[in-house]
Amino acid sequence: MALALRLLLVFLAIGSCIAADHIDLWPMPKTVSHGTQRLYVSNNTTMSMAGSKYSDGKAILKDAFQRMLDLMKLNHNADGANPSSSLLTGVNIVVLSTQDELGFEVDESYNLTVPTIGEPLHAQIEAQTVFGALHALQTFSQLCHFEFTSRLIGLNSAPWMISDAPRFPYRGLLIDTSRHYLPLAIIKGVIDAMTYSKLNVLHWHIVDEQSFPIEIPSYPNLWNGSYSYSERYTMSDAIDIVRYAEKRGVNVLAEIDVPGHARSWGVGYPSLWPSDSCREPLDVSNNFTFKVIDGILSDFSKVFKFKFVHLGGDEVNTSCWTATPHIKEWLNNNHMNVSDAYRYFVLRAQKIAISHGYEVINWEETFNNFGDKLDRKTVVHNWLGGDVAPKVVAAGLRCIVSNQDKWYLDHLDATWEGFYLNEPLKGINNTEQQRLVIGGEVCMWGEQIDASDIEQTIWPRAAAAAERLWSPLEQISEDTRSATSRLSRFRCLLNQRGVAAAPLAGDGRTAPYEPGPCVRQ
Repeated sequence: MALALRLLLVFLAIGSCIAADHIDLWPMPKTVSHGTQRLYVSNNTTMSMAGSKYSDGKAILKDAFQRMLDLMKLNHNADGANPSSSLLTGVNIVVLSTQDELGFEVDESYNLTVPTIGEPLHAQIEAQTVFGALHALQTFSQLCHFEFTSRLIGLNSAPWMISDAPRFPYRGLLIDTSRHYLPLAIIKGVIDAMTYSKLNVLHWHIVDEQSFPIEIPSYPNLWNGSYSYSERYTMSDAIDIVRYAEKRGVNVLAEIDVPGHARSWGVGYPSLWPSDSCREPLDVSNNFTFKVIDGILSDFSKVFKFKFVHLGGDEVNTSCWTATPHIKEWLNNNHMNVSDAYRYFVLRAQKIAISHGYEVINWEETFNNFGDKLDRKTVVHNWLGGDVAPKVVAAGLRCIVSNQDKWYLDHLDATWEGFYLNEPLKGINNTEQQRLVIGGEVCMWGEQIDASDIEQTIWPRAAAAAERLWSPLEQISEDTRSATSRLSRFRCLLNQRGVAAAPLAGDGRTAPYEPGPCVRQ
């Protein structure tokens, strides 16, 4: 009955919007205005860069433009005859910066104009950086649709004038390749879908206690901890993922979770375990442990160029340290208890990461236990509760919000409405402290997902959070019913683009409730 009620609410919300002046864009831009005229996009649409300072030497825009054309066609043959009027023949892109290095807080703003007057008729994009232009192309693709009568790409409600910029610089999605291996093609598909809703950080939780699937040249036996010989990533694979993501405006954040969640490390190097019968957390008393961390981060620094690295630090059960004689002796000799040792491990790992040019992200337990000792550039990743972020920023540290009751995708009972309404700045009223919340992240933990069901578990709920992180607060609906129609249509667009996004009316990863059109599921 609950599902039937939610299906009825979706139906009513969509029906109430069909006759209204409805803008089917997701996420909603900062400012948008439009007219009433229908245009067609030429079969021979071209990209130009008149007035641009950017040379596109890496073909970032060229490739993105071709991807956009393919997305607009949705695999249909757009083979109708071009009309003699109201024909958009090109898109001119002006990028004001010559730089194309994707970094944290890169300018992602853009202006998009689709006129109805001009000869020839061109859409116009202006952006400070190439990455803002990528977002503009994604928005333009959502304005377009395949028309079955004319067999052309149509564009309704012109002229369009859109000015847009993100609310938060960090808009993340976590994937977990330790609990279940994810093939490279699946990871690339996740990255592509992220760009459709303007998410910009792929948090790659690469290893955990269950498996160590990635090659580490400095310590080549580490990936002996993989599930199997075929469930591995080479360093070349990692480079390929990073490059693939960067060309699409997505940073890749690598994580090794220490000192807990690391049992798989000892398969290749058993001395990393406290003992053969007590295998995690990593041996805090063994200097080799920190040499291995140094080697991993040294190798990572050659591949993962994002300014941050994630060092975990959560859920550390220290009982193995007191149960292992040589570690217990080390604790006594250094006048430490297990809480001291936990702090010592995290801070030493932070110093190693900093020596390789990284700024560190740690899960919130590190702050909860010894926040005043963390490096002052630490970003605290909130996941346990909604009251932590205000404490973090009050202490002068930066924060990423991923509170598990709202933004954990593996919680299948968490509905899209909860994802949409979760406000990262809740309880933070000081404007200076608000700036320390760099953004948020939805987390796709992998215990119960693999390549067969990851897409429908992520989408469309991740897109609901994406609008919260991108759109200005005044554009975010306080009542989810007013967002239902747009998100339903975006979910259908994802399906048409080959992304297996689940229906809105139900829990995460639900199946359609009954026969009917896509937008009413």
